[in-house]
Amino acid sequence: MDRAPGTPRPLRSRRRPAVWSAATALALAAAGLAATAAPAAAADVNNVVNAGFESGLSNWTCSAGSGTTVSSPVHSGTSALKATPAGQDNAQCTQTVAVKPNSSYTLSAWVQGGYTYLGVTGTGTTDVSTWTPDTTAWKQLTTSFTTGASTTSVTVYTHGWYGQAAYYADDVSLFGPDGGGTGGGTTPPPTVPAAPTGLAVSAKTSSSATLNWSTSSGATGYNVYENGAKVSSVTGTSATVTGLSPATSYSFQVTATNAAGESQKSAAVTATTDSSGSGGGGGTGGSLPKHAVTGYWQNFNNGAKVQKISDVPSAYDIIAVAFADATTTPGAVTFNLDSAGLGGYTVDQFKADIKAKQAAGKKVIVSIGGQNGTVSVSDSASATNFANSVYSLMQTYGFDGVDIDLENGLNATYMTQALRALSAKAGPSLVITMAPQTIDMQSTSASYFQTALNIKDILTVVNTQFYNSGSMLGCDGKVYSQGTVDFLTALACIQLQGGLAPSQVGLGVPASTSAAGSGYVSPSVVDNALDCLSAGTNCGTFKPSKTYPDLRGAMTWSTNWDATSGNAWSNAVGAHVHAMP
Repeated sequence: MDRAPGTPRPLRSRRRPAVWSAATALALAAAGLAATAAPAAAADVNNVVNAGFESGLSNWTCSAGSGTTVSSPVHSGTSALKATPAGQDNAQCTQTVAVKPNSSYTLSAWVQGGYTYLGVTGTGTTDVSTWTPDTTAWKQLTTSFTTGASTTSVTVYTHGWYGQAAYYADDVSLFGPDGGGTGGGTTPPPTVPAAPTGLAVSAKTSSSATLNWSTSSGATGYNVYENGAKVSSVTGTSATVTGLSPATSYSFQVTATNAAGESQKSAAVTATTDSSGSGGGGGTGGSLPKHAVTGYWQNFNNGAKVQKISDVPSAYDIIAVAFADATTTPGAVTFNLDSAGLGGYTVDQFKADIKAKQAAGKKVIVSIGGQNGTVSVSDSASATNFANSVYSLMQTYGFDGVDIDLENGLNATYMTQALRALSAKAGPSLVITMAPQTIDMQSTSASYFQTALNIKDILTVVNTQFYNSGSMLGCDGKVYSQGTVDFLTALACIQLQGGLAPSQVGLGVPASTSAAGSGYVSPSVVDNALDCLSAGTNCGTFKPSKTYPDLRGAMTWSTNWDATSGNAWSNAVGAHVHAMP
């Protein structure tokens, strides 16, 4: 969330460079690209020069001095590429490679670290790319294409994402007919992976089933099938299928995919959902309504209307106080009411207003992070400090729980540990919400998504910030522009297919054009997106494969910007959310 009026975060508002925008016009997932290219022939060669970076950055060009070579980690040999993005640079490294016209090529690379993209431009046909979120182990990215009738060279590239962690790349290959350059590596082209084994049902509720299986060698993704129909695609070896009916038997299978194609289906497993339940959600937050509206309240004056907690309209069911601040103790946070900036609002008034909201059935929680938040929970000690300090704030001010809005990254292992420790202290009425950026919820293997799934049994709602992001990938493999019904629905669909219960998914949007750098949509668009996901009506070009009547609702930044616009957002969206069946 932004503290400054109308100021976008570089990461969230930065549009991809032209090479990225063109590449993502097709599905980013390698599985979706495989069908267009034939397997490499036996005589094919690797046309990339210095493919393993054993000669430093020779033949490679990296933007803004972002690239270097390192001796560790490496996938093979003695060197690998390390490229570090900045706030204004995505660390793109390129090489122009000689190719033959009218020929099929397979592009691959081994990557590790932060968000990593692999692609090619200048093919003379359709440029392609693939990507992966942050990964701690080496992972192979693969995609394929066919050159045009007069194409004699293409540009191969890797890049990361603005302001994110460094990425590593090694053993880049462009297999196909010898283009006459000076390449000639020996990395074999990809083959269709074997069907996954070990498929099992690890958990189930009245409306969901969680599946796990073993890794298939060479796979870059997996498809999940319910009663023979494909219901989701994931990059990891687990998935939660939601939207199931109570006391009903289902059959599940999975396949493995890469650029060469899709494997045979695994052996089937069956699961019978529980006979009753609330739809697989976790923490309910005590008396929260089935459909709820979340709003962030600003503990600072940035040009939006200054408010007391008592000024927040009744349309808001969850009020997230923004923000707690880091202390000098690792992982620990504190809260300091900005009395001077809020016109003399006293701590006693603040506490009394929280109690009054709670008496009216509302929840007031403290938000950790924001655009400038630097809270780091990276080991067991800092996880304990986080839990203890948040619980102390709950006791001091009467907060009902915590919101995680860490926009500079988080550690899934230790944030999970911290939130479970907090839950043990606070009990089942604890409210836990999250407000990840759009890119943080593009894949179940991303740290934010992993954290949400790790605490699914105690999680109240994830209100993804569907703004300040530029174009993004939807669950159907297509790219959607922000500020549309399709953007909201196709991206929320990723979470609904990726394992969160519908009651744990909310749509986060700006309250006005001044509240964010980009991505504002009118309240009517938000209402249409809610209808599309929950009932299958008022959709744009994207329509989900199933409906999610338990969808939690919507969130906005902020109640202050809403008030500046005469509460137009909460009047419209609040009424619509609360009228949902």
